[in-house]
Amino acid sequence: MTEQTTSVEEQDPLLPAPRPADKPLPEVSVEPSVDPAAEAPADSPAEPPVGTPAEPPAGPPVKKDRRVLRAVLRWTAAAVVFAAVGTSAAYGVTRMERTDVPGLATESDGRWDYPEITRPPLPAGSPRPFDDANKAGTHYADLRRLVLPAPKGAKPDAALRGEDGWLATKTFLAEYASKDDRETVGQLLTDNGLRNIAARGWRTADGTHTRIYLLHFGTAAVVDELGTVDLTSYDSPKYAMRGAAAMSRDEEYPDRAGIDDVVRTAYVETKPYGAEQVREAYLTAGDTLAVIVQSRKGAAKAVPFQQTVTLQSQLLG
Repeated sequence: MTEQTTSVEEQDPLLPAPRPADKPLPEVSVEPSVDPAAEAPADSPAEPPVGTPAEPPAGPPVKKDRRVLRAVLRWTAAAVVFAAVGTSAAYGVTRMERTDVPGLATESDGRWDYPEITRPPLPAGSPRPFDDANKAGTHYADLRRLVLPAPKGAKPDAALRGEDGWLATKTFLAEYASKDDRETVGQLLTDNGLRNIAARGWRTADGTHTRIYLLHFGTAAVVDELGTVDLTSYDSPKYAMRGAAAMSRDEEYPDRAGIDDVVRTAYVETKPYGAEQVREAYLTAGDTLAVIVQSRKGAAKAVPFQQTVTLQSQLLG
């Protein structure tokens, strides 16, 4: 029988390759198992056998990992809390009124705190002073109730209470500085048919002394002549008030503060003035002439003066 061999290419791929019969299995010498760590010095780290892959370095102890993790979590939580507090605080500041935030309160602009102001009722069927049907510009309301009330906290001026609310003419004339001026103005009032005077005065905590006089005449024509010709001029009043040697037109008085149908002429005492500064205004409003005077030691402030004049104008309008 002829011995046949089978090539690898012809071998069934599903069967293992036959081992040649003439080649015995190689002998494998078995060396005794030696622990490298046992032969290495006690203070030297054991090295892995050659050809054995090195083990990965051991991580930090588990307890240390947990401490680090807890610290990270604490700092993360703190950061979240600070961010939340900062956001809420910023939101709170933006939502609060400026006057509610300490250190950011808006300073007062000097206006006084007046009570709620309303016009007194008119007698039934009576027109308002500037209605088309009211040619004489008559104020049918009680003139004493048309005087501006004092602001909150002000001390009333007892000298201007008058008799039953009506002021004597000589008390009003005492506002003028010289005897000659008082006589001249008094004669003008008489000649033009002065009916009566309603007045009110007060002092505020900052020392401002306010006096308001409402002079009642027969017609608007009389008042226009008195208020724009006889008692005033464009640059200065024709008759000086007490304590006000030199007065000039108040050019800083805002035009937008004017009231329709009420003609306003405002003056301010110019430097150098004495211990007090004086401001004054004349208002012509129908059959009523209003004279407003404010004085204050050092300087009379513009804002409360303008506020007072504007509110009195509204009551007369």
